[in-house]
Amino acid sequence: MNILVVGGGGREHALCWKLAASPLCVKLYCAPGNAGIAQEAICLDVGAEDIGGIVAAAQANAIDFVVVGPEAPLCAGLVDRLEAAGIAAFGPTADAAILEGSKAFMKDLCARYGIPTAAYRRFTDAAEAQAWIAERGAPIVVKASGLAAGKGVIVARSVAEAQAAAGAMLDEGAFGAAGAEIVVEDCLEGEEASILALVDGENFVLLPSAQDHKAVGEGDTGPNTGGMGAYSPAPVVTEPLAERIRDEIVAPTVAAMAAEGRPFKGVLYAGLMIGPDGPKVLEFNTRFGDPECQPLMLRLMSDLLPALIAARDGELRDFDLRWYDEPALTVVLAANGYPGAYEKGSEIRGLDKLGDDPDTVVFHAGTAAESDRVLATGGRVLGVTAMAPTIADAQKKAYAAVDAIDWPEGFCRRDIGWRAVGR
Repeated sequence: MNILVVGGGGREHALCWKLAASPLCVKLYCAPGNAGIAQEAICLDVGAEDIGGIVAAAQANAIDFVVVGPEAPLCAGLVDRLEAAGIAAFGPTADAAILEGSKAFMKDLCARYGIPTAAYRRFTDAAEAQAWIAERGAPIVVKASGLAAGKGVIVARSVAEAQAAAGAMLDEGAFGAAGAEIVVEDCLEGEEASILALVDGENFVLLPSAQDHKAVGEGDTGPNTGGMGAYSPAPVVTEPLAERIRDEIVAPTVAAMAAEGRPFKGVLYAGLMIGPDGPKVLEFNTRFGDPECQPLMLRLMSDLLPALIAARDGELRDFDLRWYDEPALTVVLAANGYPGAYEKGSEIRGLDKLGDDPDTVVFHAGTAAESDRVLATGGRVLGVTAMAPTIADAQKKAYAAVDAIDWPEGFCRRDIGWRAVGR
């Protein structure tokens, strides 16, 4: 098969790295790709959100199967357009991707079908939101309902901070159209975990647990980012807890989407808070998490491609995937200043000195090649990923690789995996 992966981040590099190893893959393309992906795939100069351009590129290159990485083209209906053109595609339709595209829809769905989540209200008027915040008290969470690249969530520790966030989103357009409606919800306490499942509209296959590190600073301090690192498996998700998540969250959500006339195919990502009352949904995403995808792909023993095809074809009922027992951990190297303003164009050196250990892989996120140089072009730039017998070993291995990279214009958190190591 000729395969096209859509996107140009660390998640897409991990997917390309895994798909390139499939015996079913004859030619692998990526649009737009990056400097690392170019080592695995033919990169096409088409933006991930250029829906017409992606369809035309798929037709021009005789693509048999498209794997859509990011959320924006999914919400914009890329899968619908590809399938209408007779090109098989992995990912939800726009009707199903609304589960990520609208937090308001997601919260209402949970309320309708009894899926555990925090108490909440939706608002389009800042004064009404601020009054409810005052009544509810703090800590409290204010979220832009639409897509905001992982940054539209404010965990407010005071009423004043939450009211200011609501005003910034609704009155000042801090997140543009994404913040034209907001969700204000109770702040859940506990430990976060990510559970991903491949879904075929009716059946699903759970992937191993993972844990993301969203805050920019050590000890989970500072503003939220797209994710500063991740590891898998997450010890907080015990086997009995995984069963509860399957029965109380994933299965009811898949059934609810079908009942709503929005059957879900693709990756269902449940961002969960594990608290004293059990697991509750913080968010749903409708694609592989970034950076959770990176350690998961390193741990995946099976060929990924047949699994994605089975999800698209509705054939997951008896499907199974095999995984390495060893944990894997990803450290994200980001540009200085991220998630605020950062400079682009600095050179990353030392990538060729990392050796050929198959259990250490540097996934590129925001990079471009210029002759024989690798330049940083994004906020999150590299995902240094390692697999080892224990999570502490994987952490040590990943940071050894981080320290071998010569890029003074970048930084990373130095405590990725701290909860698991502490256990």
